[in-house]
Amino acid sequence: MKITFSIITIIFLITGCQFQKPDYLKMLSPTELHQTMQNGDILLVDVHTPQQRHIKGTDLFIPFNEVEKYLDKLPQDKNTAIYLYCEGGPMGNAAAKSLHELGYQNLFNLDGGTNAWKKAGFEFE
Repeated sequence: MKITFSIITIIFLITGCQFQKPDYLKMLSPTELHQTMQNGDILLVDVHTPQQRHIKGTDLFIPFNEVEKYLDKLPQDKNTAIYLYCEGGPMGNAAAKSLHELGYQNLFNLDGGTNAWKKAGFEFE
């Protein structure tokens, strides 16, 4: 019974993370993120664990489940735009939730993560 409940809970969390878009988070397509990067300097953070190949221009690697440990690396200004990505999207959503709980207000996540970035033909480091 415990195993069945655990499996159902994990499935619910995984599918829920992929389809829920909280109001404090803006989702960007690979094209939108690429264009934003071309228009100016942004704070781009890879939150995927384990560490993966980074999108060219990534500023930081912060594990999605350890955001609080990296406060010294994050902007003091809680209105600074922070652009997040992981491999597929859910870890970016989780990191955004943690950042929001810490008071950050201007959060973006790459829809489809590095999988979508690669499919769109954009560069990695």
